[in-house]
Amino acid sequence: MIADSADQAILDAACSAIDLDDGPVTLLKKHATGIYLHEPAQVVMRVSRGKERERGRTAVAIARWLNEQDFPATEPLDVVQPFDLDDASVTFWHYYPQGDRPAPEPAALGTLLRQLHRLPEPPISLASYRPLVRLGAAQRADHLPDDDRQWLGQRRSELLADYDRLESELGHGFIHGDAYPGNVLWDGDRPILGDWDEIARGPRELDLVNTHQGARFGRSAADRAAFTDAYGWDVTSWPGFSTLRAMRDLHTLAVFIERAAAGDEPASAELRHRIATLQLDQPDASWQSA
Repeated sequence: MIADSADQAILDAACSAIDLDDGPVTLLKKHATGIYLHEPAQVVMRVSRGKERERGRTAVAIARWLNEQDFPATEPLDVVQPFDLDDASVTFWHYYPQGDRPAPEPAALGTLLRQLHRLPEPPISLASYRPLVRLGAAQRADHLPDDDRQWLGQRRSELLADYDRLESELGHGFIHGDAYPGNVLWDGDRPILGDWDEIARGPRELDLVNTHQGARFGRSAADRAAFTDAYGWDVTSWPGFSTLRAMRDLHTLAVFIERAAAGDEPASAELRHRIATLQLDQPDASWQSA
């Protein structure tokens, strides 16, 4: 198995629990959750630890409900899950190979979110969206310069206060929580929405801001306009847009702080660049995505 060494034992046990052979497992992505592909079975396994474990349970439940509603969502495997061992938990998902075809356009996400926001309330208890929690923990990292740590703490507090005063035009309800074009996949010829770990209840505008914040990573004005047209409402004209976009900017720092603390020099350089552009109030500055 090609896996993060910390996840090897739980992956072995999880495969045994659902009668998967010890075939090669490839690490697809590693952030708060480790995402692996069991190649022979074409099964995606998501490994969560600590406080992230409950998110995996909720993600499976909500994705099953969404599929029952005929919403185009990634589908959990039809097995008893999650599988728990010590402080870790594994969920199992169908794999959707993308091949060499271009990813779905941002407009596909706009259409999916329009459908999602029109669904009835799910029969599953969802927590209220809590912004910038991970950043709050990450910013205490010892390697951050004191001036940067102080600035991040102050800016985070300002944005949280602004967030509490927002008046939503779309209303509060079930939201994806991490809706951006990278979470849209092809299932045959139809786009589907995946990665349900951040689901919550909150202002629906939260699901619309990430695509526009993607301008920092090269997402074109035409793609952002197509997303807006597909959803049918322009979040950039809403008075709270600047607050939510600034929150998204800060949110993206957490993983780079964690990677920099682990000795990842490219992540450290990108972190310094992002903080500098934020301190200089440069909303159009370009950032690197990895």
